[in-house]
Amino acid sequence: MIALRARILLPTLLLVLVGSLGLVLTAVRDDHHEIENVYDAQLVQAARVLQGLFRLMPATQDWQAVRDALEQAMGLSGKQILSHPYEMNLAFQVWRQDGQLLMRSDDAPPFATPPAPGIHDLLHQGQDWCGVLLEDPQRGLLIWVGERDDLRKDLIQRIAKQALTPALLGIPVLVLLIWLLLGWGLQPLQRLALQLRNRLVDSAEPLASEHLPAELAPMANALNHQLRQMQALLERERRFIADAAHELRTPLAVLAIHASNARHAASASERDEALGYLEQGVARATRLASQLLTMARLEPLSQARQALRLDACVREELAELTPLAIRQDVELILLDDGPCQVFADPAAITVMLQNLVGNALQFSPAGSEIQVVLANKDGWLELQVLDQGPGVEAHLLTRLSDRFYSANNANGAGLGLAIVALVVGQLGGRLGYFNRAEGGLGVSVQLPTCPAHGQPHSFVFQINQQEKQT
Repeated sequence: MIALRARILLPTLLLVLVGSLGLVLTAVRDDHHEIENVYDAQLVQAARVLQGLFRLMPATQDWQAVRDALEQAMGLSGKQILSHPYEMNLAFQVWRQDGQLLMRSDDAPPFATPPAPGIHDLLHQGQDWCGVLLEDPQRGLLIWVGERDDLRKDLIQRIAKQALTPALLGIPVLVLLIWLLLGWGLQPLQRLALQLRNRLVDSAEPLASEHLPAELAPMANALNHQLRQMQALLERERRFIADAAHELRTPLAVLAIHASNARHAASASERDEALGYLEQGVARATRLASQLLTMARLEPLSQARQALRLDACVREELAELTPLAIRQDVELILLDDGPCQVFADPAAITVMLQNLVGNALQFSPAGSEIQVVLANKDGWLELQVLDQGPGVEAHLLTRLSDRFYSANNANGAGLGLAIVALVVGQLGGRLGYFNRAEGGLGVSVQLPTCPAHGQPHSFVFQINQQEKQT
C-alpha cells in the first residue's frame, strides 16, 4: 500500500511539473513571437533612419564613402561604452529604383534583383535572413536593411534558458518544501496512530480528540464509538460469565449430591427418589442455561427491526403454547382491539411473549384462565398478561425484573421477567406489575406505536373436554 504522503506528493509534483513546464513553454512561445515583432519593428526603424539620412545628403553623394562610414560605425559595436549585447547587427543595401546597386555592406546577401517592398525572410547560402525593403520615391531609392535569423534565435534561446533554468532548479526545492509541509500537515495523523500503538491491549479508554483537525475528528469519534461498543460487549461477556458461574455453581453442587445419594442408596426406593431429584435438577440447570443464553443474545441492540402485527404475533405464540396450557388445564384467551403494529425485532417479541405467558402458566392453577389483552392508548400499544395465580406480595413487585430473583418459585431461574424487561427497554417501552383485585398477577407492557383503528373483539383459545382428557 502506497504511503499517504506519497499518494499526495506524487500527483502534486506531477501537476506542478506539468503546469510549470506548460506555463514556461507558453511564455517562451509568446516571447518568441513578441521578439520577432520587436526586431522587425527595429529593422523598419533602421530603414527609416537611413532614409532620413539619405534625404539630407546631396544627390551626387559618394555612396562608397557612405558605405565605409556606416561599416566603420557598425564595426565599433562592442568596443565602446554604449555597446549592448542585444544591439542589432545590421546589413544594408541601397538601389536606385531602376535596380542599380548603389552600396552594400560586406555581410549583406547579394540580390540579383531587389526584393519586394515590406518585411520578408530569405535563405542565402544556407543562412536565414530577416529583412525589410523601404521605398523612397522622393530620392528614387530602394533601401534594404536586414539581419541574420540565427542571431534572433540565439536571443530567444537565451530567454528560454533563463525562463526554464529557475523552474528546473526550483522544482527540487519545491519538492523538498512540499515534503516537509506534508510531514507537518500529517503530524496529527501520526500522533493519532502513535496514540493507538501505545495503548494497552485491553484498554477501552476513548481517544483524545480535542486538538485534532476537522478532517481527523470524525475518525477519532468513530474509533471512540467502536471502543465504546467493544467495552459494552466485553462488559456483557464478563457479566454473562459471572452470572453463569454464580448461578450454575449451586445447581451443579446439588446435582452432585443427588448423584452421590443415588449411588449410595440403601434401597431401590431411595435410589429412585434421588434420581427423581437429579432429573429435576438437570431440568432446572437446563432452563437456567437456556435463559442465560437468551439474555446474552438479546443484550446487544438488534438491527433487524421491522413493522410487525403484534396481534398476529400473540396469536401465533398462544397457539404454540396451547399444548402446554392443555396439559396444565389452563385456558388461554386473547382480547384485542384489532390490528396493531409495533416496530421491533420479531425474535425479541417472540422471546418476550414466551416468557410472559410461560411465567403466567407456571403460577396458574388447574381450571383457571390466562388473559392476554391488547389495547391502543394515547399512542401506546398496551399488552397485558393476566393470570389467576397466587399473586406477589406488594413489596416484592419492584423486584420481579431483577436477575435471578424468583418469587414463590424455588425451581425458577429468575431470568424470565428480567428478559422481558430487557426487551421492553430496547423497544423504548414501559413495564409494570400489579396484583389483580380478583386474584392473580398482572403484567403490563406498553410499547410506542401509532394507534390502530378497529372494532374491539376477542379471540379465545378454547379447550374442549376431549382435549382436556388427552
